[in-house]
Amino acid sequence: MKQSSIFHLPSSISKRPTKVGVFDSGAGGLTVVKSLLEHNLFDEIIYYGDTARVPYGPKDPATITRYALEALEFFKNFEIDLMITACNSVSAHALPELRVNADFEVHGVIEPGILALKNANLPHTSRILILGTKATIGSGRYQEGIKALGFKNIEAIAPSLFVPIVEEGIFEGHLLQSVLDHYFKSVQQPDAIILGCTHFPLIADAIRNYFPNQPLLIHSGEAIAEHLEKHGYRPHHTHKSELKIFASENPDGLKRIAKQWL
Repeated sequence: MKQSSIFHLPSSISKRPTKVGVFDSGAGGLTVVKSLLEHNLFDEIIYYGDTARVPYGPKDPATITRYALEALEFFKNFEIDLMITACNSVSAHALPELRVNADFEVHGVIEPGILALKNANLPHTSRILILGTKATIGSGRYQEGIKALGFKNIEAIAPSLFVPIVEEGIFEGHLLQSVLDHYFKSVQQPDAIILGCTHFPLIADAIRNYFPNQPLLIHSGEAIAEHLEKHGYRPHHTHKSELKIFASENPDGLKRIAKQWL
């Protein structure tokens, strides 16, 4: 697998970037924002959700890349120091184009998720379940990276109904359990689950509790926050990060969701 530069952030980084842009196809990326707020690595977080065109998962790579480049142009208005593509579908397909066209660092969430699995020190005989959108699973990025770590028992599925369920604010109950059973009833008991979509952490408890052994869950948002911190992005101890939220459609609705989730 061709490794992107996020694997090789220089350990000498000491200057804390003041402003980060976080991009997602909708509201799901707020789970990444929550991790960034908890780690308090930035003075200001600019969040942009492309709510007019969510979800990205069913779309083809060329369309995903075009949407991502449009988001990049949006962030150029804010003089950000760093951009995080919270959307796994964008991380899977559009990172090279984004990096070519940006004059600041651009990071995805797939590589940190793979590194988090590596750092969990699980036996290579462990069963790994990857959950993601059709675009993410179809890219093979997680599968290739996890195979490169030495794992052999890998299963990847695209539970497409998870995203609309989360967008509707359904985090528990019979409907969610029915959807979990629809996707998981034939899945062998996993030892670890990669939550390869930013929406999925919001139903993480339900996903974990579906399996009797309570598998390890790896959340890409938490993984990238910890990865940045380990590579020199230092927490601010005098004040909290300021969050500004923008959307391509219904920004007030996205702000209401942020108040609920954050």
